[in-house]
Order: sequence, then C-alpha cells, then structure tokens
Amino acid sequence: MSSATSPHALRAWWAQRPPAAGAAVMATGILSVALHLTGREVLSRIALVLTCAAWLTLATNFVYLLLVERAQWLTRAGTPGALTAVAATTVLGTRFSLLGWSPLAAVLLALAALLWPGLLILVVRHWGRRMPGAVFLGCVATEGLAVLGATLAAATSTAWLAHAALVPFWLGIVLYLIALFRFDLRQVARGAGDHWVAGGALAISALAGAKLLAAAGTGMYLWNADDHAVLHDLTVFLLILDLAWYAVLLAAEIAWPRVHYDVRRWSTVFPIGMTAAAALSVAVVVDVPWLDWPGRALLWIAVAGWLAVAAGAVVHARTGLRSAGTDTGTVRSTAPR
Repeated sequence: MSSATSPHALRAWWAQRPPAAGAAVMATGILSVALHLTGREVLSRIALVLTCAAWLTLATNFVYLLLVERAQWLTRAGTPGALTAVAATTVLGTRFSLLGWSPLAAVLLALAALLWPGLLILVVRHWGRRMPGAVFLGCVATEGLAVLGATLAAATSTAWLAHAALVPFWLGIVLYLIALFRFDLRQVARGAGDHWVAGGALAISALAGAKLLAAAGTGMYLWNADDHAVLHDLTVFLLILDLAWYAVLLAAEIAWPRVHYDVRRWSTVFPIGMTAAAALSVAVVVDVPWLDWPGRALLWIAVAGWLAVAAGAVVHARTGLRSAGTDTGTVRSTAPR
C-alpha cells in the first residue's frame, strides 16, 4: 500500500475534516426524501445507501473523538457545525420512517434527542456577533427533531409524539429569530456556502409544519380548528419566506460567483434539497397542486448541485490524501531510528 493511501495517511486526512462535513449527510439524506416524494424510488434508495455510509462514518468519528480525544471533541462540539450530527440523524430517521422502518426511526429519534440539548448548549455558549450561516444550524437541528417526531407520529398513529414535536417546532422558530440577529448579512456576498442555511432553516421549519399537519390528517385529534389554522398559515408563511431567501441567495451567487470547492458547499445543497422537500410536502397538505412543479424543479437543481459538490469533494479528497501521505512519509523518514 502506498503512503498516499496508507491507513496513517487516511487518519491524518480525516482528522482535518471539520464538523460541518456532516452537512454532506444532511444534503444526501434530504435528496433521498425528496426523490421518494416524487416517486423516484431507485434514485432515492441509492441516495439512502450513500447517506447511511456517510452517517456511519460520521458517527464512528464522533464516538472516536469522544472516547479517545476528548479535548478535540469538546473543541469541535462548541462550533455550530457540531449540530449537523443531530440534523443528519433526524434526516436519516425521517427517510427510514417513510420506508416503514418505524422502530429504527424511533431509535434515531431517541439518539438525536439525547445529543441535541448538550450540543445545543455548547454551541449557543460560543455564539458571537456577525456569525456565518452556520449559526442557523441551531434551528435546523431543533426542527429536525420536529420533522422526525411528526413523521413517526403519523406513521404509528401516536398522538403524544405529535404533541411533543410541537415543542421543537416552536423552539426552532425562536432559535431562528435569535440567529437572524447574529447572522452577518455580508455573508450573502462573501460566504463560502453555509450562508444558504439562512434559507434552509426556514425550509426545514416549513417541512416540520407540513409533517405536523399531515399527522393531524391521519385521523388523530391533535388540536382544535383554530390551532390547525394557525399551524396551516404559519407553515405557508415559512415556505414563502424560504423561497424569498432562495431568490436572494441565488441572485447573490450570480452577482458574486464562488465556483471553487469548499466543504461548506454541502450546506448549500442541503437548503436547496430541503426547499424542494418542503414545497412538495406543503403542496399536498395545504392542497395547492401548483406547488408541486416548483418543488420538482428545485429537486433536480439540488441533484445537479449535489453532483457538482461531490465531484469537487472527490478531487479535494484525492489531493488531501496525497498531501497527508507525503507528510506522513516525511515524518517517518526523518524519525530517529
């Protein structure tokens, strides 16, 4: 085995992966969900396999750092990107629930709920002013719990789970408003990709609202007509705001092109895919059929974005592995014998 592909080189390269790399799992997982919603089941399951592989890699690294390199784990856990671990777990759980694998989805919900408070507290304690788009991941992770909880509630006809999902739904909106005041708006023109989460957080909030409405549509009595109307109107409003952000961010990409690869570009793909999933879901629950075609169009834009970022990631990984292998070989050759 050459030094460029040795286990030592692989470990050295992987150690440099930022916590925000978890956005790749989120992006791939939400594509699987959206493809399922449009009936593209083969593509959806391919994306699901990739999501599972990426999630297992992320989980292995998370546990390794926690058990072996606690100081590094604490350092990473204090960054906004750490919350991608929670969000990625809820997205994967949602896809499993849509497959009818409710027990596995419930396990992932419990795991995400266990990780969420500790990571959220660590991240919020390090919030400052003029933050990048990753500041909205507090909302994303929280709303992810609402999405998975509501999806499971509908699949298993569990009323208390739908009621419980309302808590992270409303809390996520509060976290969004707090993050908005800490977000550096200059990131719209300068951000490396995670500035798109400003819209993606609204998209997952709209999806959570749609899933809660869908749970009520299964025959369970969850709330009265007035509460249903509030949830209905808020879900539509959140989707409108998300689409407005989408237009602004897309215009900014045209005005200030950023075509080089950056791992934070996975945080661009995720909001685009999440917007597609939200539009497709809201179209059904609020009975607005014309929303279906924009959702489908946004889905294929997300697929194209995923392919572009994945290609960039492969090229970047090959370069990184060669560099790590060279550095490892240099260290070995200069080590005392």
